Amino acid sequence: MSEIFDKNLAGLSSRLKIASIVLSENMRSGNFRSMTRGQGIEFSDVREYLPGDNVRAIDWNVTAKMGRTFIKQYEEDRELNVFFLVDCSLSMLSGSSGRSKIRTACTAAALLLLASSNNSGANGAVFFDGEIRLSFKPKGGRENAMTILSKIDSIDFSSAERGSALPNAIKAAAAMLKKRSLVFVISDFRVDGYRTDLAFLAQKHDVVAVRINDPSDFELPRIGTLPFSDYETKKTVLLPTNSSSFAREWFDANRRRMDSWNDFCLKHNVVPLPLRTDEDVVLVLTRFFSSRKRHS
Repeated sequence: MSEIFDKNLAGLSSRLKIASIVLSENMRSGNFRSMTRGQGIEFSDVREYLPGDNVRAIDWNVTAKMGRTFIKQYEEDRELNVFFLVDCSLSMLSGSSGRSKIRTACTAAALLLLASSNNSGANGAVFFDGEIRLSFKPKGGRENAMTILSKIDSIDFSSAERGSALPNAIKAAAAMLKKRSLVFVISDFRVDGYRTDLAFLAQKHDVVAVRINDPSDFELPRIGTLPFSDYETKKTVLLPTNSSSFAREWFDANRRRMDSWNDFCLKHNVVPLPLRTDEDVVLVLTRFFSSRKRHS
């Protein structure tokens, strides 16, 4: 297995397979808008209006042409199409709990992909760092899912571009998705300029924003003044970790950033899902979908 994965992922393969079966069912019944607002159906045909039919289903264009009243008929779309945006930018290499953000992200993506492959819909993905590295148009079949999974397992950071192409990745997903889909955006969201695109994506699709956090995002160990290097800029600064005022400011700044992100998601119908590097990915995802199923 690639080093980006959790060291125990290979040993947990049986557990992941079992968990993915449970997740696949909960994923389908997770009370997402495509399943609760009538958007998970596709136009099939028209027929003449009969007494008792829903007048909101009248096809006014056909009615005007034919001189008689016709209504639209739909067939239920039972397939659940799932799309992944996976952030592989350099900031995702950080982590203080023995597991980096990218390991956590890839473990979550792999588990969700396994769960999705148990359903009959199509899967697609975009992998990005400072630019879009790989993209897979939505396609059905387990072979396609396994191809995407193999890419997750072989991400190469040796040629990673600085920055984050999250806004462009969201635009690329919007262009590729022809049917309403369940979209997982897995990122630390340490970039600006993506919110308008994410809000637009959520107007047409069910979007879950999986925000990868690390304990150090909120609290640094109290071990004196230490140099910290930024993965993106390579700049190094000295941080007084023993200072109570610094610790408070560090926590408050990151909490404000987190609260702002969460408020944005809720305002624009994006489902927020925080995931910490020190948490059990299987447990967090299982609880997430089980909770949504109970409230459906």
